[in-house]
Amino acid sequence: MGDKYSVILPTYNERKNLPILVYLLAKTFKAEKLDWEVIIVDDASPDGTQEIAKKLIDVFGAEHIQLRPRAGKLGLGTAYVHGLNFVTGNFVIIMDADFSHHPEAIPELIAKQKSENFDIVTGTRYAGDGGVFGWDLKRKMVSRGANFLAATVLRPNVSDLTGSFRLYKKDVLAKIIDVTKSKGYVFQMEMMVRARSLGFTVGEVPINFVDRLYGESKLGGDEIVGYLKGVWTLFTSV
Repeated sequence: MGDKYSVILPTYNERKNLPILVYLLAKTFKAEKLDWEVIIVDDASPDGTQEIAKKLIDVFGAEHIQLRPRAGKLGLGTAYVHGLNFVTGNFVIIMDADFSHHPEAIPELIAKQKSENFDIVTGTRYAGDGGVFGWDLKRKMVSRGANFLAATVLRPNVSDLTGSFRLYKKDVLAKIIDVTKSKGYVFQMEMMVRARSLGFTVGEVPINFVDRLYGESKLGGDEIVGYLKGVWTLFTSV
């Protein structure tokens, strides 16, 4: 059997972004002649995201779109855990549902994976011709600083620890998630640190990150404090 790519999309109030993103995902996979599915993990969005998801199932078919809702806003890390339970592909792609990550980069992630049979391929904003667009100087400095701090302390040999556009072999993702303890925004960082400690191979592809099209960022002061605590926890435990 050929490869199948499963995209896990955690959503909260993404009714405006979701149709555009799913359309472009379908277009990309069809152009590359790839088998695919999208698992939408919605945390009880009050804006009608689930109703939009149901309409997308009607348009693209239940074989390509799954809606796997949860009862409340339970966090990013557990959304991936939940979504993984319904994956039918042998590769899993995780990305943001706010259109910060463009599906056009997916063929590059796949090509990189195949080039050396990497266990994981991560998109990076901080290597090659990757970049960030739409952020003010303060947010760019916070992101750069967070990555520099984690890279210096944890030394995972990955240029973008806090990025969330990645391709995993399904069995590799399951093993990493099984030992990952963080639940929020630290989850992405811990995943890379755990991957290295378990001996999995990681490739990188430069990507352009564009600030969300619609809606508000969910990153706040509590998440930043949690990130700093997460770096310390990983430093003392991994």
